[in-house]
Amino acid sequence: MNNFLQARRAGLLMLALSMAVLPLLMVNSFHYDIAIMIGINAIVCVGLNLLIGYAGQVSLGHAGFFALGAYASTILTDSYGWPSIVAMLAGALLVGVLSFIVARPILRLKGHYLAMGTLGMGIIISIILNQEVDLTGGPDGMPVPSFVIFGWEPYGNQVWYWIVAIALFISVVVALNIVESPIGRALRSLHGSELAAGTMGVDTLRFKVLIFVVSAVMASLAGSLFAHYSGFLTPTEGDFFRSIEFVTMVVLGGMASTFGAVIGAAILTILPQILAAFHDYEMMMHGLVLMGIMIFMRKGLVPTISGWLRRKPS
Repeated sequence: MNNFLQARRAGLLMLALSMAVLPLLMVNSFHYDIAIMIGINAIVCVGLNLLIGYAGQVSLGHAGFFALGAYASTILTDSYGWPSIVAMLAGALLVGVLSFIVARPILRLKGHYLAMGTLGMGIIISIILNQEVDLTGGPDGMPVPSFVIFGWEPYGNQVWYWIVAIALFISVVVALNIVESPIGRALRSLHGSELAAGTMGVDTLRFKVLIFVVSAVMASLAGSLFAHYSGFLTPTEGDFFRSIEFVTMVVLGGMASTFGAVIGAAILTILPQILAAFHDYEMMMHGLVLMGIMIFMRKGLVPTISGWLRRKPS
C-alpha cells in the first residue's frame, strides 16, 4: 500500500508539473489546440480504463456517451437557454441514467458477446444523432453556444487549456480514489476471476454496473467540454471509429494504469500530427508504430516501462 501511495503522489506531482510547464513550450494556438484535445481524450480514457483495465469489461460504444453529453449540453443551452454548467450536469445525469438502464442487460454478457453488445449500443446512438435532424442538425451538425461560467465567458486557447487541465486532474484524482477504495479492490477481483469473486461474496453485476455508469458520466462531461470548446458538433464524434480510438488509447498506455490512460491519449492525439509529414504513408506508419509498441510492450507503455525500472539494479 505504501508503494501505491508513493507512486500515486509521484504520478500526480508529475502530472501537475507537466500541466504547469507545458504552456511555456507552446508557441501558437495549434499547440494549445492539440494539448486541449489531449486533455479531453484523456478524461474519457481515464474513465474507460476503470471499466476495461480494472473491471475487465470491454466497451466499444463509449464514444456514444461522449457524443450524448456533447449534444445534451448543446441542445439545453441553445434551445432552452439553460446555463452551461447546469446543462453539462444535466447531460451527465441523462447519460448516467441511460448507461444504468443499458448496463444491467449488457454486462450480463461476456467476452465477444459483451463487445458486440456495447458496439450495438454505440451504433444505435450514432444512428439517432444522424437521423434526428430537427434536434441535432443531422450529418451537417450544429453550432454550439459559448460556455458561460457564472456570467464569465472563457475566451482563448490559454483559458480553455487550464479549464481542461483542471478537469483532467480532478478526473485522475477521482479515478485513483476509486482504485484505492473497496470498490477498486472488488473490480480487480472480478477482473481476475469473476466466478471466484462471486464465490467470495462480491456482487459482481452491481460493481460492473457502477463502474460502467461512472465511466459513461466521465465521457459525457468530456463531451460537453469538447462541444463548447470546438464551437461546432457533428455526429462523427459518436461513431464506431471514435470508440475504437478511445479503447486503443487505453490499451496503448497500459490497462489498469490511470496515468497510462493519460499517456495513451497523449500519444494517439499527437501521433497523427507528427506522421502527417509522411503524406500518403501516414496511416501505414501509424499502424507500424502501434504494432511495434504492442509487440514489444504487450502490457502497454506505462506498465512495461515501470517493470523495466523496477528490474533495473540500483
